[in-house]
Amino acid sequence: MTPKIIVSYDDTDNDRDALTLGRLLAVSGAELSLAYVRHHQAGERSREAVEQKQAEELLGHGAQAIGAPDAPRHVVVHASTGEGLIELAEREHAHVVVFGSEYRTAPGAVVPGTSAQRMLSGGSTAVAVAPADLRSRASVRVARIGIISDGDDAAEDTAQTLSGALGAKIVDPDEEAVDLLVVGSRDGAPEGRLELSAAAEYAIETATSPVLAVPRGAPVLFAEPALSA
Repeated sequence: MTPKIIVSYDDTDNDRDALTLGRLLAVSGAELSLAYVRHHQAGERSREAVEQKQAEELLGHGAQAIGAPDAPRHVVVHASTGEGLIELAEREHAHVVVFGSEYRTAPGAVVPGTSAQRMLSGGSTAVAVAPADLRSRASVRVARIGIISDGDDAAEDTAQTLSGALGAKIVDPDEEAVDLLVVGSRDGAPEGRLELSAAAEYAIETATSPVLAVPRGAPVLFAEPALSA
């Protein structure tokens, strides 16, 4: 079964970075969808319809921007973006949720925002975070994948299948620059839960490439690319 990837998207520049990363990961044949969380429900029925339509149009623009106009789109109503995405990911049986970095992050840096941090602290779904301004890079491809496993085979298994899907090689991130960093959960984390060690958190803070963090014992198994790709 190919992975299901949900991109958190609100039409900001940093979420356009998330779209770029989601499209890159979906080259493997994964199912890509977009999600937007509305924070309240309008009291009047007419106003509610307007806000729902605006949210749907926003997601439609995002889908068009990556050349996937038929990509599934989810409008979620929840007081918390993070909690709304967690519920959506569980309902859709998603394998990865993709975020852009925090607002005002320096170009090239990776800074998970509040919603991403919520899922990185005990969530059951893998989390990918794009570096700021990824959307502006002339070429976005993955030739070298680094791994920080923290003793968790899920990171290794995820990286191996992703390297096969993207035609990349696995390298030591301490010795070579990487185009994608796969991070495993800390030793002692509950099975199926995403919890990072201090070393993994530091690696993300200093990363300049996209990061994919996976729950302990729950690898994301990417499919091989189609011949046409």
